[in-house]
This record gives sequence, structure tokens and C-alpha cells, in this order.
Amino acid sequence: MSGLSHFDEQGHAHMVDVSEKAVTARVATAEGMVLMTPETLVLVLQGTAKKGDVLGVARLAGIMAAKKTSDLIPLCHPLPITKVAVDLVPDEALPGIRVTATVKTAGVTGVEMEALTAVSVACLTVYDMLKAVEKGMRIEGIRLLLKDGGKSGLYEAKA
Repeated sequence: MSGLSHFDEQGHAHMVDVSEKAVTARVATAEGMVLMTPETLVLVLQGTAKKGDVLGVARLAGIMAAKKTSDLIPLCHPLPITKVAVDLVPDEALPGIRVTATVKTAGVTGVEMEALTAVSVACLTVYDMLKAVEKGMRIEGIRLLLKDGGKSGLYEAKA
């Protein structure tokens, strides 16, 4: 299992021992999108979705999800998150909602999974709040855009 840190010498899944790693400032940003019809997007833009403030609720759901990542992903370490920012931007060109999340910590392991979880749950919340009017929405393009800090340093996704 060369290169896969979540497997031991016998190939069994395990939580990585990070106790000897240095505490450093770490940041990660992820993105994703929810594609929908122009008519559904109008409900978001006008604030007339039956379940309420789609973007506000999805933002809170993303923040909460980042804080609960280690409860959802079995081998993730619980982290002292210092900042979570979730942005949801309506985009008529898609049409849909672009979602980005940035997570920060000062710790011994990165926050990539927290950023990806925040985006995923924010996108799922948008879907949940609008599914009564459009079940065919698509969640797409969830990916890591940036991570920095720690031994591996800076990663930036290609455009």
C-alpha cells in the first residue's frame, strides 16, 4: 500500500499517528456546484423557496459539517478549526449555485477533508431545500482548490 498513509504494513485501515508532527498554520479551499433550471434559480434569487433562505441555511450547514468532519469520515482526526467560511454564489450562466469553502486551523494535520465536507453538505442542503420543485438538480465538480501548510506545503488545483 505504498504511499497510502491510512493503511498499515498489512493493508489494514488505521488512523495515522500525527503526534510527532509540528503544529503549523493550515488552510484548505474546496469548491462545488449545484446545477438547476433557470426557473429554480429564480426561486433562490427572489427568496421565495418554500423552505426559506436557501443560501443562508446551506451556509450554516456547510459550517456545521466542517466542524463534524471527523464524526463523518472514519479516519479523520478531530481538529481545532479556527475559521470556516462558506460562500454560495448564484450563477445564471450555469444556471445554479457555486459553493466554496475555506477552512483554517493551527494543527498537526490539514483541513482538506473539512473544506470538502463543508462544500458537499452545503450543496446537499441546497438540493434538499429545492427538491420539491426540481428533483433533477445535479451536484458536480466538488474538488480541492488549495491547501497550504504542513510538510507537503502548497497545492493549487489547475484551472
